[in-house]
Amino acid sequence: MRLRLLPAFLLLLATSGHAETSLPGGVQFNGFGSIGLTRSSSRQAAFVRDLGQAKGSRGDWRSETDSLLGLQASWQVNPQLALVAQGISRYRVGNNYNPELMSAFVRYEPDARATLRVGRMPTDFYLFSDSRHIGYSYLTVRPSGDFFGALPFAHFDGTDLQLAHPLGDSLLRGKLYWGYLDEELPLAERRWPLRGSQLSGGNLSLQQGPWTLRLSTTLLHFRHNLPIAEISDNLRQLAPLFPAAGTAAERLEVAGAHSRFHSLGVVYDDGPLQFQAMLSRATHSTSAFQNWQAGYLQVGYRRGTVTPFIGHSWIRSNRRTLESGLPSGVAPAFDLLNAGVASVLADSHSAQQTTTLGLRWDLASQFALKIQYDMIRGKPDSIFPYRDETRAWNGRTQVLSAVLDFIF
Repeated sequence: MRLRLLPAFLLLLATSGHAETSLPGGVQFNGFGSIGLTRSSSRQAAFVRDLGQAKGSRGDWRSETDSLLGLQASWQVNPQLALVAQGISRYRVGNNYNPELMSAFVRYEPDARATLRVGRMPTDFYLFSDSRHIGYSYLTVRPSGDFFGALPFAHFDGTDLQLAHPLGDSLLRGKLYWGYLDEELPLAERRWPLRGSQLSGGNLSLQQGPWTLRLSTTLLHFRHNLPIAEISDNLRQLAPLFPAAGTAAERLEVAGAHSRFHSLGVVYDDGPLQFQAMLSRATHSTSAFQNWQAGYLQVGYRRGTVTPFIGHSWIRSNRRTLESGLPSGVAPAFDLLNAGVASVLADSHSAQQTTTLGLRWDLASQFALKIQYDMIRGKPDSIFPYRDETRAWNGRTQVLSAVLDFIF
């Protein structure tokens, strides 16, 4: 069992008794965290929270999957201007917990209907995606892996503008954002740099009473190729003899390619009943990634301090074909390249669904204990959501999780 974060969390809990700390000058500090244990029953593929994690549970208990610690400082300079910074320590690329600057922005609110931010901000692809690291704010142990797990993009440097307008007894909000990513993703033992990839998008939401409806769209232009130069370079060298090899190399390029992410979400939250339903679709101009569709339903009903919940989610991707033009069985080098192309195409395939049962217990002010069981049923070639799968992976696993979420 890996429990490397536990001593730090226990120290933090022992020293944090107040929800918020203010210093002279108006600077306020607060934070959030999760202490979790997660076990996936399958030893044939590593279960991870999202694709930003290089390792995960494969038949063993892991604390890294869902444990994190976040601290935030904010300074309300005047009624219109504020400075906000947030750092998070979580298990991610590099197999470490090095603190990550998640937010560092200036917020300007000329009136109650407009908000302009400039700096570093969490990405906001889907409803709730900008707060997915604050476990205390939602019902489950983690956001749906089928829905949010394929979105490892955590933050961007740029600007966003949000406008709000009342419509009768409803509130209409619109948001536009633009900026650049500045992070890396683990791919097996390699890293894929996302630094400089341009992100733009927006969302439109309508809130009426307990109902919230939101449409979102994001366009992402990648700056760097996947770390598969040994495949792409060799295909290009063979292009004079096999023109299809050059075409295949071009179609595997990610630098200059774009991805589009669309989503629709509806939320109902009133009294003891909570309901969420979301759909998303991602399309990619490069053949290196498969287009996918995902969705989830989730219902919780609070009775006193206890809220049992149930959910169902899924993700499916569409296969791509790409011929290198290299004959098989003629030379080992050709066979190796064909296998490499096939491996790149297969790596982003998803075909699975998850049924979730769980319980949240608000055991004390600012503390919530959650227990969750996920039954994942997929096909053996559904490997995109996992790490380090073996040939014996059958697409099925059961995940048991327990987490203590808190804010301070």
